Amino acid sequence: MRVIGAVMCALAALALAAGPAVAQTPNINLMPELKSKTPEEREQDAIRDKAYRESLKKIPDAKSSNDPWGGVRSTDAPKPATAAKPKAKTGTTAN
Repeated sequence: MRVIGAVMCALAALALAAGPAVAQTPNINLMPELKSKTPEEREQDAIRDKAYRESLKKIPDAKSSNDPWGGVRSTDAPKPATAAKPKAKTGTTAN
């Protein structure tokens, strides 16, 4: 009985020690339709992204409006027409 207990304990210890080793296995693509990138491809993508961001910084800010009808329209907003309210009459006439 003691031998079986010792063997079971040893197997449990081996199983616990093998658990972290599973996480260190090489990159296995579980979805073959989606190809994973190699480190060289990732490096090329990083270089391409950096060049793209640098090119965006070189674009000057647009200072003028791109409205082709801007000169035709008036700059003042049209005022809404307000109806003249009649003055409330009171019973007394004060001068």
